[in-house]
Amino acid sequence: MAATRTMMRYGGRRWFTSCSSRALRWWDHVGPASKDPITGAIEAFLADPSPAKINLGVGAYRDDEGKPVVLQCVREAEAKVAGSDYFCLGSKMVEESVKLVYGEDSFVFREQRFAGIQALSGTGACRLFAELQRRFYPDSEIYLPDLTWSNHHNIWRDAGVSRRTFRYYDPETKGLNFSALLDDIKNAPSGSFFLLHPCAHNPTGVDPTEEQWREISSMFKVKRHFPFFDMAYQGFASGCLVKDALSVRIFLEDGHLIGCAQSFAKNMGLYGHRVGCLSVLANNTVQASMMRSQLQQIARSMYGSPPMHGLLLVSTILTNLEIKALWERELKVMTKRVQTMRTALREELEKLGSSLNWQHVTNQVGMFCFSGLAPNEVERLRKEFHIYMTIDGRLSMAGVTPSNTTYIANAIHQVTRERARM
Repeated sequence: MAATRTMMRYGGRRWFTSCSSRALRWWDHVGPASKDPITGAIEAFLADPSPAKINLGVGAYRDDEGKPVVLQCVREAEAKVAGSDYFCLGSKMVEESVKLVYGEDSFVFREQRFAGIQALSGTGACRLFAELQRRFYPDSEIYLPDLTWSNHHNIWRDAGVSRRTFRYYDPETKGLNFSALLDDIKNAPSGSFFLLHPCAHNPTGVDPTEEQWREISSMFKVKRHFPFFDMAYQGFASGCLVKDALSVRIFLEDGHLIGCAQSFAKNMGLYGHRVGCLSVLANNTVQASMMRSQLQQIARSMYGSPPMHGLLLVSTILTNLEIKALWERELKVMTKRVQTMRTALREELEKLGSSLNWQHVTNQVGMFCFSGLAPNEVERLRKEFHIYMTIDGRLSMAGVTPSNTTYIANAIHQVTRERARM
């Protein structure tokens, strides 16, 4: 179609506006982004009109009726937030987060040997660290566990940091491939960056034992690797905040400088508030101050400053002894419910006479069960039973309830029968 030109006169100059097709085709070369596996599962669930559909894809806690939960500690914090001093509580959140992961009496806080900053949940904390790594170690790579949360790859890729993987999960045993993990740590170039899940590994639910963590830390020390922990589920593996931070504290005792991303989305039920913290340990207070200024500059150019309401809620919970104690009790209740559902699901599968080994369902910990279901079996669950999970077979145990356990177990039994006969 011929371009339509309109001549206008302004300030003695001539301007032409064009409605040509060429002027309107700036973004024709842009195609759709590949779907995130978690988002894809949720979208498919929402599009299903079946009243019997079950969502086992989302990683947010649900109660026995499958409904989202607002913790009582959050309700009490809400009541105290009105009229509070935003800036005072804001500074407290970072300090209390650091204590939570490194220990109340840790030298890290006592000697102010950390650079800490509020972040947009765990994702934002990881992204800030990835940018810090790129700026000051531009030739470095990040070693990610195989398997890991899919977004880890996106975060470091978009920060311009090359990614490698180290062996972690063993699909045969559905457990930790510890010897291969140690070999990969040993064979990586000295001074490499590694991302570690300190507890409730996502997506596998497989964590190293205390003794294995000590071996991993020892090998890191020999190789002078840098450990970066993504702490997304503190308290959700064992129900105990201290126990779930054991891996980080082992590395701390061994003299490592550490980076840690913390999120309060899952363990406080604040998924939509995007409250997190990034801390990076330093050799002294001067170094910590310089690193903090760098992190603040990075955050400033990305998003300016984070939202305040979630910050106030987390600060109130962590600084008020009564509310914090209530939070810890509620964490135990949530963890216990997930553990109970693991046992119930395994028992139902075994009652049905499945010849497959379902021991991993109860051996794994945290929010997720890495079921071992094949992609074609996951597809059958969607089409025939309206059960939704990510294509790799990761299912959220928070979506398993007393009322749907038998249905889920029967569906899994039906789609795995052929494999069980082999």
